[in-house]
Amino acid sequence: MTTQHYTGSCQCGAVAFEVDLDLDQTITCNCSRCRRLGSVLSAASASQFRLLRGQDNLTEYLFNKHAIHHLFCRTCGIQGFSTGKGHDGSEMVMVNVNTLHDVDPRALHPQHYDGRSV
Repeated sequence: MTTQHYTGSCQCGAVAFEVDLDLDQTITCNCSRCRRLGSVLSAASASQFRLLRGQDNLTEYLFNKHAIHHLFCRTCGIQGFSTGKGHDGSEMVMVNVNTLHDVDPRALHPQHYDGRSV
């Protein structure tokens, strides 16, 4: 698969976004948050992501090193994406593939990331 354009949203639709992703490059993570959420994640540079609506409806959760901004809808509680810096210091977005429209994350083959040990 190559990079394709996707749209996504929270459950209630108050937060919506579009993003260019390569869904052959997905991960699951066993950190305390991702394990509980059951997230399937895909990375994009900040320039590949655009919030369409809902900036005023987002709330943030920080934990551990406070390096990743976990953003979720304050109405329905769904976390569609997180923001932070990549290993090279560039701004990036981790998209929860479960929130993409017309994508079945169970059909993907994510790599496992050991976030619990980081």
